[in-house]
Amino acid sequence: MSKLTQLNLSTGLIRPQDVAHIVQRQGMKQTLEGVMNYILSDYLRWDEFDKSARVAKYVQDGVMELMPIADKQNYSFKYVNCHPHNPKEGLSTVLAFGALVDNSTGKPDVICELTLSTAFRTAAMSALAAKHLARSNSRRMALIGNGCQSEFQALAFHYLLGIEELSIYDIDRAASQKLADNLRHTGMTVEIAESVADAVRDADIVTTVTAEYSRAHILTPDMIRPGMHINAVGGDCPGKTELHPDILSQATVFVEFEPQTRVEGELQNVSPDFPVQHLWQVFQGQTKGREREEQITLFDSVGFALEDFSVLVYMRDTASKLGLMQPISLVPDLADPKDLFSYLGVGQILREAEPVAALP
Repeated sequence: MSKLTQLNLSTGLIRPQDVAHIVQRQGMKQTLEGVMNYILSDYLRWDEFDKSARVAKYVQDGVMELMPIADKQNYSFKYVNCHPHNPKEGLSTVLAFGALVDNSTGKPDVICELTLSTAFRTAAMSALAAKHLARSNSRRMALIGNGCQSEFQALAFHYLLGIEELSIYDIDRAASQKLADNLRHTGMTVEIAESVADAVRDADIVTTVTAEYSRAHILTPDMIRPGMHINAVGGDCPGKTELHPDILSQATVFVEFEPQTRVEGELQNVSPDFPVQHLWQVFQGQTKGREREEQITLFDSVGFALEDFSVLVYMRDTASKLGLMQPISLVPDLADPKDLFSYLGVGQILREAEPVAALP
């Protein structure tokens, strides 16, 4: 088989260490900016995508999800879980991988880790939404929930929106100390608060990114001030929310893909006809984001497959440019594309080991 054909048969592999090398070589700011720009570019061509809500399998203490989407050239999917008790087993709460597939042949072109990449795309999407929804002079953010996603959220808002002051809170103070330690070289002022109420006081933006499965009221209406932007990230499946429902009635609510958010987001705690705005229309200039300084805006973030498509393409392009993507073999190299069996090379063995009985 020709070298070109062999190359076309290979699948590119992007490992966690490859993503780490991308960040080490080009920096956090450039990586977050790149992911955000790829996401925006794909939202601007919203109608080109074949979209559906993710498919979930709920198990005790967790959920496993498949998130597919396609445009005219590529199909992608992400497998992702959320198991809040995983840290006790030495595993991250969220684990993920995904693939980018060529529509014309069905061949997997890229297999990519998506545990780290999901953290980048979620934070980049938060910042992209806030660029259109938060007040332009926002400088202080409260970050409630200081687990694995928190550094990415903090850095996205710092590098992409200019957040300089961070007030953080977690029921596990060690998690807050970990976050503060990881951000010590950024130039941000980081304060560990004693309560959610203390953290959100005087905040321009409030990000909630907690992991526990419950209909929680982490934010209550008395904590909300005119002009706030709320970035609600942690409520992302049925039965798991973070905000008191009355907060939604105070705010203009923006969503990614409404059929999914109605089931999984903060919207599950309000009536089915509760009005929402669509971010893709805001990005395209069809509708406005923030209209008034005193307006309360809420991004009901649940994560959508289009963003995973975007980060897969970004990681593919960047890993290729930096020479980090490794070829692996997932597709058999067939001498005759119509003869799959011969690839096993067992014809002679079968003839010797399995004689055919003579006909009578």
